[in-house]
Amino acid sequence: MPVYEYECTNCGKKFSQTERMSEHGKRKVRCPKCNSDKVVQRVSTFFAITSKKS
Repeated sequence: MPVYEYECTNCGKKFSQTERMSEHGKRKVRCPKCNSDKVVQRVSTFFAITSKKS
């Protein structure tokens, strides 16, 4: 499951949340610190684990 990163524009708290791709965007994300719904999604890095080729 992907991890999405957010930042609260009310208190400035940065946090991440694991969501299924099918669930992403269907419900309002709330800040875990101040419970505000004024959060914006941040661009985050990702990595992929691949097998080595011989």
